[in-house]
Amino acid sequence: MSDDGYGATLAKRRLSHRLAVLRKRSGHTANHVCDMLNWGRGKVGRFEANQWKRPEMSDIRDLLRVYEVGPAEREELEALAVRARERPWWRDYPDIFENEFPGFENDAARIRVFMPLVLPGLLQTPAYIEALTRAGARPPAWRRRGLEARLRRQEKLDRTDGTAPRLNAVITEASLMYRWGTRVDRQDQLQHLIDMSRRPNVELRIQRFADGPPTGMHSMVNIFDLPEGAPSLVYVETDYAIEEVSNPESVSNYIQSFGRASDAALEPADTTAYLNQLLDQLELTND
Repeated sequence: MSDDGYGATLAKRRLSHRLAVLRKRSGHTANHVCDMLNWGRGKVGRFEANQWKRPEMSDIRDLLRVYEVGPAEREELEALAVRARERPWWRDYPDIFENEFPGFENDAARIRVFMPLVLPGLLQTPAYIEALTRAGARPPAWRRRGLEARLRRQEKLDRTDGTAPRLNAVITEASLMYRWGTRVDRQDQLQHLIDMSRRPNVELRIQRFADGPPTGMHSMVNIFDLPEGAPSLVYVETDYAIEEVSNPESVSNYIQSFGRASDAALEPADTTAYLNQLLDQLELTND
């Protein structure tokens, strides 16, 4: 198993859901449980809403006792709580991540991402990351931390223990045409995309200028397909935040739009060939 906190975020979410089901099954209200355990009002509600960073085992055991959970189920839930208590690496970057985005990305079985104007973070070289963050308003210290965190995110694609997610990325030719960095930097980024496109767990598609404007969607979108049949999650990116889409209808719309964007792009093999063509063209330029 991976040592990067894999499974911790999803375990915490599952634990929240299971505790809510157990409370309702027991017939107690959340406030009643708080009163029984001499807790402040709202504590149980926060647990069930997954508004906690790290569950305390003593709290979990108290709840299981109040809900009169049997030995087998108790053992299962305590093991889930132990998993949820693992401290993932992204907790060391509270200045970079403001929600559970990196955790669900880390636990996803498949990641689907569409970026209309920039490359997805999971496919960026260090030079591309630096050029992109320099163009923003963040201070140098934040940019250094952001670079570290983004490179750390990319490591999930290198797992060899069977937990590496499948990445389906749709990019646009526009994201490759900006004259950022040196020509060597841009060559390295193109070569990196070519190398990544050949990985068995990466499917890369490009929407070309020649095929018209981006089709299907125009927002920066991340779709996380979670293991064991859990509902997919959608996060949209803006200049200043990455926000979860909570409305089920909107989630469905984004998933359908991604399918249209993917269908409008080149097939993976053709994408690799086109990236090689762009690389050859860049090598012939004099800038």
